[in-house]
Amino acid sequence: MQNDKRRIAVGLSGGVDSAVAAALLKRAGYEVLAVTMQLGSGRISFDDKKCSACFGPGQAQEIDAARAAAAYLEIPHAVIPLADEFEDKVLGYYRREYLAGRTPNPCVVCNALIKFGALREAAAKTGFNCGLLATGHYARVDYDARQRLFLLRQGIDPAKDQSYFLHRLNQAQLAAIVFPLGDRLKRDVIAEAKRIGLPRVTEKKESRDFLQKDDHSFLFAGHPGRPGPILDTKGKRIGTHRGIIHYTIGQRSGLGGGAGRRYVKEIRAKNNTIVIGERNEILALQTSVRDINWIAKKPPAKEFAGLARLRYRQAGVHCQVTTENSGARVVFDEPQFAVTPGQAAVFYRGDEVLGGGWIVIP
Repeated sequence: MQNDKRRIAVGLSGGVDSAVAAALLKRAGYEVLAVTMQLGSGRISFDDKKCSACFGPGQAQEIDAARAAAAYLEIPHAVIPLADEFEDKVLGYYRREYLAGRTPNPCVVCNALIKFGALREAAAKTGFNCGLLATGHYARVDYDARQRLFLLRQGIDPAKDQSYFLHRLNQAQLAAIVFPLGDRLKRDVIAEAKRIGLPRVTEKKESRDFLQKDDHSFLFAGHPGRPGPILDTKGKRIGTHRGIIHYTIGQRSGLGGGAGRRYVKEIRAKNNTIVIGERNEILALQTSVRDINWIAKKPPAKEFAGLARLRYRQAGVHCQVTTENSGARVVFDEPQFAVTPGQAAVFYRGDEVLGGGWIVIP
């Protein structure tokens, strides 16, 4: 990490990763300012006060943990209210996608529009104006002088790499981002937190999901969905679903006793219908991807071979990609289970993120 006296804002969540990132930057000579997003407005109520997700109850405890870490590190700290932006750009998107029969990926949208967008802009208005923004993400940013481009790369810890969620960042954003943990293993980050004695964060449970509740009906007040038919692939009705917002492609639970060992194959939002099929009927050899953000501002070629990750925890599948306008046609080397409209397909070349977009119906 380069020794630099520039000011840098660190997104401090109250967890171990962002706190260690702030500590490393301070040690490297940066003037570090800590900012914590306040995403809840009080308009949405939660019955559980403990938080183990990015959005949910326990926001006050998260802010207190971030404040305690900042005080221990002796760095200025500010809470940045972003509830309105989060409601509009993330929760609004989340609701629209489910009501349209797609499965959203709110973390991808939040990173591009809130964490590396609205947060920095809002922080500047509070006096925390910095040229750089750092977070505890496990990813790396390199500058390619030959191409005059910033490149997004995977973090070196394969179990923690978060580059999948960052594929929609643009060149301007990447130019102003620092990921201090990208070249570290998670176990080393934990050890560092204990070594420097960071308060509270070493015991805090990590947030892994957007919501910690299985039932997200409370986010759809006024539009909770209505029951409708569950059909098999031959059109025979075999049950009733409780609203399309509760289902995703490949799901087996919640289909009723008549479903047997079948999975959700299709969600037809226009006629409020779920179609289920055997596992082999949920396999897809190809799909389309729309609205692709290419990190280098353009694809590597009109046609190329690469590796695609269709969900965060997937190792990736080899494929052939044919670009078309702002999208692409993707043909997999092997059939893939539950290719899900609304989720992100992210393309890699080695450890480099080429870009990614949204999966549409195969």
